[in-house]
Order: sequence, then structure tokens, then C-alpha cells
Amino acid sequence: MVQSKEWNWSAADNDIWNTPSVDIYYYLERWKSKSFKTFLDLGCGLGRHSLLFAANGFETYSFDLSDYSLKSLKEKAEKLGVEISTKYGDINQLPYGSDKFDCLLAFHVISHTDSAGIINILNEMCRVLKPGGEYFVTLCSKKSPSFTKESNIIVDKNTIIKMEEPEINVPHYYCEIDDVIKLMRDFEILKVRHIEDIFEDTSSWHFFIHGKRK
Repeated sequence: MVQSKEWNWSAADNDIWNTPSVDIYYYLERWKSKSFKTFLDLGCGLGRHSLLFAANGFETYSFDLSDYSLKSLKEKAEKLGVEISTKYGDINQLPYGSDKFDCLLAFHVISHTDSAGIINILNEMCRVLKPGGEYFVTLCSKKSPSFTKESNIIVDKNTIIKMEEPEINVPHYYCEIDDVIKLMRDFEILKVRHIEDIFEDTSSWHFFIHGKRK
């Protein structure tokens, strides 16, 4: 299993990563309607989604491998007057008890591993979610042009290591729909979407997966 590597958040476009993804508003309202309370932002980055959930009354827990991002989140939370519990660590071993969370978000984060690591991460997700608890996660798709970029280092048939900032030396696991179904066999899948984001000179594809713990 490859070693986890944090993003270089100081080299990231803060405007993008400080603005919540439009998809997350749906899950915010859905999970509020279900009276979910405990929320884990797994791989919280600069905290755009943690702040949104905390401001809406969720007991919010934020987890990341970057000291830089967690410091930034703490400063923002203090300015906004919201409470967020932050922890530093590796997503392969979560420092939370079993059956703790009503809902879990992992947006563009659990792909940062290899074929062995993704199984371990999903097992940890399953462990910390309550029975019936819901998740929304994304996984990189092999349809993305970045999967076959020549500058990448190939780890296994599903995994490459990127060699460009802000993701230099960060592993990325890519999959197809059959992989998604197999990986999520311990969960009930409620919805899967295959989404393309188009940029000026390229695009990226992800699987957007919504499900719950059985």
C-alpha cells in the first residue's frame, strides 16, 4: 500500500477550494431533513464543507493530513463563531469510535491511495458510520485524461502518482463502474453519477456515489 501524501494547499487555488461544491447543498438539506446530527468531513481540505455544515447546526468533525489546511480551517471557524472538531491523521486509520457518525462526506479525497488502500479506507468509513448512516463520496474515473498522462508514475493498474503541484507525489486511484459496485458491496448504493468537469484545456471525470451503511 502506498504511503499517504497531503496536498500542498499553499499552492492551490483558494477561490475554488473555499467555495462549497453545489452538490453538497443537496446533502446538507437531505441530512437535515433526516435529523442527522454528527457529520464527518473526511479529507476536509481548507474546510469549505465543514464550515457549511457547522453553520447549519451539525456537530462537525473535520479530518485531514495537512496541518496547513487544518490551521486555516480553525482560523475561519473562530472568525465565524462556529464549533468544529479538527483532527490530523491518515484516512487509512481514523481516530474515531465505531458507529459514531450519522453522515460522512469525502469529496475528492479517498481516491488519494492505491488499490489496496481504497479497500482499507472504505472499511474505516463503514466502521465509523452508524447503521443506516449515509455517505457521499467521489472516486476518480479512468475516463479522466489525467489517468494516462505521460508524466505520471504508474503504481498498479488503477493507480498513478501525479507529478504536478498541488498534487505532486500524491497517489490517485482510478476506477470504472464495475470497480465502484465491487468496492461498495458492504454499503447500500442509493445513487451513482458519472460526472465530467470541463476546463479550458482538459476535463476530469469522477464517480459521485451516494449510499448508506447497511
